[in-house]
Amino acid sequence: MTDIQREAMDYDVVIVGAGPAGLSAAIRVKQLSPETSVCVLEKGSEVGAHILSGAVIDPIALNELIPDWKDKGAPLNTPVVEDRFYVLGPSGALRLPNFLMPPLMSNHGNYAVSLGNVCRWLATQAESLGVEIYPGFAASEVLYREDGSVRGVVAGVMGIAKDGTHKPDYQPGMELIGKYVFIAEGVRGSLAKEIIAKYNLSEGREPQKFGLGMKELWEVKPENHKPGQVTHSMGWPLGMKTGGGSFMYHLEDNLVSVGFVVHLNYQNPHLFPYMEFQRFKHHPLIAKTLEGGRRVAYGARAITEGGFQSVPKLAFPGGALIGCSAGFVNVPRIKGSHNAMKTGMLAAEQAVAALAAGRSGDTLDGYQKAYENSWVYADLKKVKNVKPMWSKLGLLGGAVLGAADMWLNTLFGFGLGTWKHGKPDYATLKPAATSKPISYPKPDGVLSFDRLTNVAFSATAHEEDEPAHLKLKDKNIPIGVNLPMWDEPAQRYCPAGVYEVVRVEGQEPKFQINHQNCVHCKTCDIKDPSQNITWVVPQGGEGPNYPNM
Repeated sequence: MTDIQREAMDYDVVIVGAGPAGLSAAIRVKQLSPETSVCVLEKGSEVGAHILSGAVIDPIALNELIPDWKDKGAPLNTPVVEDRFYVLGPSGALRLPNFLMPPLMSNHGNYAVSLGNVCRWLATQAESLGVEIYPGFAASEVLYREDGSVRGVVAGVMGIAKDGTHKPDYQPGMELIGKYVFIAEGVRGSLAKEIIAKYNLSEGREPQKFGLGMKELWEVKPENHKPGQVTHSMGWPLGMKTGGGSFMYHLEDNLVSVGFVVHLNYQNPHLFPYMEFQRFKHHPLIAKTLEGGRRVAYGARAITEGGFQSVPKLAFPGGALIGCSAGFVNVPRIKGSHNAMKTGMLAAEQAVAALAAGRSGDTLDGYQKAYENSWVYADLKKVKNVKPMWSKLGLLGGAVLGAADMWLNTLFGFGLGTWKHGKPDYATLKPAATSKPISYPKPDGVLSFDRLTNVAFSATAHEEDEPAHLKLKDKNIPIGVNLPMWDEPAQRYCPAGVYEVVRVEGQEPKFQINHQNCVHCKTCDIKDPSQNITWVVPQGGEGPNYPNM
């Protein structure tokens, strides 16, 4: 790679990722120091193309960042008017009284939104301040200074063929050099993964934990639409031991987002998260809203769920981790956008102060301290035990003790200690031979759909003639190790049908990677029990193109 000649562009701050964290950081830098140069790189074809969230957004960070956001037309159009919490059985539902829920679980004052559209709007605000945003520019490599600090990134490499040769449209990419580099790639980003490992940023922390979130956007019949109604559930179809739950949010224009989250520390390798989601939609509580409607879009992505115990050290020589690159999701609230935005703002404030003092390329230690003194830290601390309690005690014990812990934190400022997460998610699977097979009903094509049909509704696209961005460390492991031990769970945990075990009579099974189906959820990088799959960025502009997601 060293003999490749690239052009270089220098900025004060380079930000990788145009999600809530990256855009908020860019805006905050420019608010504090208009003369500071800021560049934001986005691997999606446009800002918002790869953004997928429920989403009910707490506007606390937006109120701080852009107090007059309503006057400026921010797409927060549907205030939450009703909260509903249910425990589901196969055909019935028990509604939990709202007064039993800790106050932090209330969505009063929050908004049901398309987070992709919120990011598109944030991008216009950033550009109006002079931020340079480059969509379709995938940052594929970290650049380092001689002293070991992060110097910048390589972005925009295009036109490499599957065999590694350069096609006629080959572009070597550019070096984007920053006095400080913010990593805002979202969950399990490839650059963040490298940087966390290089600087041992997770030393002394609990392993990061993850969930897989799958979502469909539906246009429902007007009589089934209740703008501002927010429903969450747990229980069926996952049962008492596997963690996860659902959401259903009524947006504007007869749109409803319905989604399902499966915690990726599940133990049964036969579990098929996508089919759990499809089965869930047939529950009477959900089906009565969707019946007669039509699916508009589909998508999936991993969610950081480790929370308080798993947040790595945030600053490294030359830059900072912000947003879901570090993991600030409040698991019981299923919210992280407000915390992502705030951490971007905190990092921006530290970078501006450092630049004003003539510094560059050093470690922004003040960012870590600012986080620990912020409401983000307090937000995560209140709910720190909910995830590990659920993981260790199951649905019933975890829900009861988790609620008690949140109430204690809310009323008295302390809880039941700090529970540990234990194993990383890839290490939780039991052998297939000792695990119970799970039978799933066939999708009916009305409320439930097969994976490949749904993937078409993500509008994902990748060139056929390019190196697969899903790398195997050892090509023999899927069939030689994962298949006999765990029935190769990649066939099931991937929500886009990327991985197949192809069987032809008289021949050995073959592991096939359909990289063109990938929706960039990163589940394979997280859950593969052999840690044999590494997700890296494909060329810029590829992947899903989510509308209103």
